Amino acid sequence: MCGSATADLLAGAGITAVGVACAARVRRVRDLPLAALPLLLGAHQIVEAMVWSAGGGGGPATVAWAVIALPLLAVWVPAGVWCAAPARARRGLGCLLAVGVVTAAGLTYGLAAGPVTAEIRGHTIGYATDLPRPTLLVVGYLLATVGSLLLSGDRRLLVLGIFVAAGALICWTLWRLEFVSTWCAFAAVCSVLLLGWVRDRPAPR
Repeated sequence: MCGSATADLLAGAGITAVGVACAARVRRVRDLPLAALPLLLGAHQIVEAMVWSAGGGGGPATVAWAVIALPLLAVWVPAGVWCAAPARARRGLGCLLAVGVVTAAGLTYGLAAGPVTAEIRGHTIGYATDLPRPTLLVVGYLLATVGSLLLSGDRRLLVLGIFVAAGALICWTLWRLEFVSTWCAFAAVCSVLLLGWVRDRPAPR
């Protein structure tokens, strides 16, 4: 999320452009899911611009934002890392992918069972929905997404995982203070780091 609809649109367009560059530079098919992550993040920003324009509420844009942010990313990130990881790291990553799938199932149930609402709070948007066992779902989400990057067996993805862990904490703190949302800048930096990862990947033999 960004601080306004315009900021979300600009960030979404920029992140999507990085995603196109990532996908175009892929030399291994198994790297494509992770390389395409900026495309999803860019789409996420554009969807939130629609939430801003709608004044929040519980419309289709709000639901789409929540679906991308919660169950979809909980599976996409560990699946992408598993595909790109060396064989020696895949067993542990398979466990984290399973955690992501179970977590996504719980998140999907929560989104389907209860209303999802968005409220504009100054320069941030607050999203709310009723989730079963929220603490357990948050732990599972972090294990699947951040954990998979940290255990990827790839130095650049390890750096990305550390950045994601630290950046998520900063974004969450600023959002809780209702000061300003920094997620769009965070997503942009993550996308650039992924572009560097794609460029440095060795060509297939």
